[in-house]
Amino acid sequence: MALSESQIPPDAQHYLVCGTEDCKKNCQFYCNDCHHRMCEQCRDKHQKNRKTMNHELVPYKQRKRQLPMQKCKIHPTKDIDLLCEECQIPLCSKCATTKEHRGHVFTDLEMVFTEKCSSCNAEITKIRSYFEPTSQDLKQEIARDVTEIKKIMEGIRKSVKAESEALKNLVDTVTSDKMEQVDKIEHSLLQTLNSQNQEIDDYINYLNDLVRTFYGYLSPSNIEQLTFALKSENLIIRPIPETSKPVPPIFTAGQYSKEDVAKLLGRILVPNIKPENRKIKPMETVSIQLKLTRKQRKQDREKSDVKQTLSLSSSVTKVREYKVPGVGSVFHISLGKSGRLWVSDWNGNLVQTDLQGNQLQKIQTSSRSEGYHTVTQDGDLIYTNQYNTVIIRITSDNTITKFIKTGDWEPLSIHSFHINGDILVGMRKDKKAKVTRYNKTGTEIQNIQRNNKGQGLYKLPHYITENINGDICVSDYDKAVVVVDKSGQHRFSYTGQGSRFIPYGICTDVLGHILVCDDISETVHLLNQDGQFLSLLLTPQQGVDYPLSVCVDDENNLWVGQCNTNTVTVYKYLQ
Repeated sequence: MALSESQIPPDAQHYLVCGTEDCKKNCQFYCNDCHHRMCEQCRDKHQKNRKTMNHELVPYKQRKRQLPMQKCKIHPTKDIDLLCEECQIPLCSKCATTKEHRGHVFTDLEMVFTEKCSSCNAEITKIRSYFEPTSQDLKQEIARDVTEIKKIMEGIRKSVKAESEALKNLVDTVTSDKMEQVDKIEHSLLQTLNSQNQEIDDYINYLNDLVRTFYGYLSPSNIEQLTFALKSENLIIRPIPETSKPVPPIFTAGQYSKEDVAKLLGRILVPNIKPENRKIKPMETVSIQLKLTRKQRKQDREKSDVKQTLSLSSSVTKVREYKVPGVGSVFHISLGKSGRLWVSDWNGNLVQTDLQGNQLQKIQTSSRSEGYHTVTQDGDLIYTNQYNTVIIRITSDNTITKFIKTGDWEPLSIHSFHINGDILVGMRKDKKAKVTRYNKTGTEIQNIQRNNKGQGLYKLPHYITENINGDICVSDYDKAVVVVDKSGQHRFSYTGQGSRFIPYGICTDVLGHILVCDDISETVHLLNQDGQFLSLLLTPQQGVDYPLSVCVDDENNLWVGQCNTNTVTVYKYLQ
């Protein structure tokens, strides 16, 4: 159906011709008195004409809408041009003098029509600038959730297959049941998401219909339609439908037992968690969010520029060093906010200092592991207690909580993801080991234990970190650096350059390099993102005495802690 002139959206690309006879130039102006379209030349003539020189000439988009002309049914010679405020009905000037309307207040109908046109335009603007784009944002979020659900479900499938490979013939029958369960859960989740997607589509169609309705109000064909438009309830926009984010299932690896094959294959569980409603930005915050988005894009560009300009220096330069009071050695370093760091030794001493080495806090823990603490995105300290199988959180206001309980698994190492706030924990139980990922609220979302052949990936994961591509890098005391991708698939293992290699502290930098301490050679090895050895970055010849811990700060300096002293040394190795 073609739109009339008044229904054409103000932002549409259309060509209006001047309304003056035989003039085909582009219309730019409008005479509110004559209700006539004009080009610039005709406007000038109109203003110079004595009869029309006092007419109100405005840019075309700011024109008054013309009230449709309609004769009064009771008084056919009179035009309907008034609105009775008490009765809320249009009438002519003669009707206004009848006894039915005696003492009533009347308003010029053209003025009322102009106000309603303005209101319709305002509602159209709301739809175009807020309701429709917000709905489209929800569609994109749902699409991302569909991709993420498929990815998670695929990860669960791979985990189930890895478990079944280790059990061989015992798990053949159970595997098909588990895969069917995964498919049903995925079907259910995707069905829900598709339903939400359809609901948003229907709502967008409703918005488009509503826009057409509003445009119809802008040019009513009769008084009855105008009367209907005057009622405020007909201008109400239905709220955006609420949708909820899916809660993906969690696959929990089983324990090998011939008597209970199903448990050995693990469980696929949909958490009993109320789905989180998708956030709909309030209308008044949309402009603020746009400013924040621009700021974030600027920060991302700045980070990208830093990456493009940095490279490995031809030599390593010592920047500074200082002693950390309260510890006998430096087994692990966690950098926090505002130039503060946490340092620990083997005896459970955990000390916070500033960059000048002044002690700010000291905590006595019962941990006897190495990489057992980390600092979150919010600046909270998190550390493991392997003997009580619990992870402790200390907030900036020194509130202490038992954050995560790990059951019968001993938490050894921990790292807070800089990318999304997820928490990685290296654990051990008997002769088994694994890495578990939790979200920032402490909910378990992933377990990484075996490779695609069903073989255990870890023996003693005593240090753990992330890389810029999402890889999880573990320093395993069993003579290897083990790296898996973010889905838990084994990428490579690095076993050093000599006959013996015992990795300790590990970190990554902004270029994706992996830096790891070797207890045997007393050196710091530098690898690229794919595990290729690049160089021995620090050696005893440079004055390093048993380096055990490393981390890189926001200025791309390398911090190194040593075994036999409480000295922390800072190096510059990128230029």
